[in-house]
Amino acid sequence: MTLRHQTLHRKVSGERAPAYGQPAAYDGHSMPPGAKLLIPRWIQLVGLPLVLLFVWVVAGAVKHALFLFIVALLIALFFDPIVRAVSRARLPRGFAVALVYLATVLVVIAALAAIGTVVVTQSKRAANRFDDYFTKVQPKTHQTAADRDIDRLQLWLNTHGLSGIHIQKQGHDLVKKIREKDVGKYTHKIVTFLEGAAISLGRLLFDLVLIAVISVYMLLGMPKLARSIDRRFPPRPGSEPLIGRMSRAVVGYVKGQTLVSLIIGTSVGVGMWVLGMTGLVPRADHYALLFGAWAALTELIPYLGPILGAVPPVLYALVVHPLSALWVVILFLFIHQIEGHVVVPNVMGSALRLHPLLVIFGLLAGAAIYGFAGILVALPFLAACRAAWEFFSERVALEPWPSSVGGPIPVEVEVEPRAPRTAVPPPVAEPPEGTDGADGANGAPAEHEREASHPGDTPTQVL
Repeated sequence: MTLRHQTLHRKVSGERAPAYGQPAAYDGHSMPPGAKLLIPRWIQLVGLPLVLLFVWVVAGAVKHALFLFIVALLIALFFDPIVRAVSRARLPRGFAVALVYLATVLVVIAALAAIGTVVVTQSKRAANRFDDYFTKVQPKTHQTAADRDIDRLQLWLNTHGLSGIHIQKQGHDLVKKIREKDVGKYTHKIVTFLEGAAISLGRLLFDLVLIAVISVYMLLGMPKLARSIDRRFPPRPGSEPLIGRMSRAVVGYVKGQTLVSLIIGTSVGVGMWVLGMTGLVPRADHYALLFGAWAALTELIPYLGPILGAVPPVLYALVVHPLSALWVVILFLFIHQIEGHVVVPNVMGSALRLHPLLVIFGLLAGAAIYGFAGILVALPFLAACRAAWEFFSERVALEPWPSSVGGPIPVEVEVEPRAPRTAVPPPVAEPPEGTDGADGANGAPAEHEREASHPGDTPTQVL
């Protein structure tokens, strides 16, 4: 019975289709529960390589469109449980999708406006302070703040038994070189870059609209797709359908990674604020929110994120006071020890369940395909692929390749024949003479008779 006939049968008989999220009943034409689809050997040998080659060629030709569809699919899988929860309030699915998207857009706009304003303001303040540190001459000392700190560092070394270390002249020369190269030009370039990056977000509007439209269509068609897959591949008792597994994998990863980023970003922000208030890192409390936001953003990048998140605070501490960098390094080491041993094992758990080499390959591939956006998309996409792989590995099997046909394969081996062993006849003893004959006559066994009684012994010669 085809899908069209099943639909007509339900309309005539009044039978209702199974609810979304519930497995469809076995209709006698789909795969029975517990059965496996066996892929023949000729398809493994010819079909699968051709399919992979075709997918590779097409993906390279439509890379941008494919990336947009992957992002839309991940968004649809993430919002599907929320839409189902809203639909339980007896709302049509289309209205539930519109409500969820409207709330999400409002939250994102408010968050970007709040964080963007603070980040841009603090970035300008930090750039101006960095410029003044090297270029602004104090009226009382007739020195810049950088030259003053170098003199203080040399004085500290001299008073602590380290007078053999001379850094004063080299430090002043370095400050002079930086001042002559107009550090303000570079800091203003940084600010201009940040402002340009904020403005360039508007250029992504077209792609964002496309992703939103595609994901909306995917969400609206998700129940029909899920029922179709469940009819062809019925879930086993106690197991989830394919769409449910993929959605749970994406939601679990996004929730865990977002919570980890918030925890690390908050820890860095609070830590830098405490260091600034206590005077260990002067005025670090003024930029605590900026450092925390940067650490939270870089935490989305596995392995490299914690290192990248520590770079701006350490550079700031080195510029403000070189000894302050030690406290910043200690702060980040403490935070990342807590992250690795407490936060990640308890928050992430088994959300990803992928080999580290596969994670690294996915990150590199995402970066090569679409830059930083590809890095952000790579891991949730791998999580969804892992869920799909587990689902189909329970239902699809490859026909095994026999190790041999018709028994063992005969192999010609040239064996060298053994040489025949020649029997050595025992020596014939001559009749004894003289006293030897008397001994034989007296009944004493002669030497040759004792030898003959043991034919297996090595023959010896009697003198």
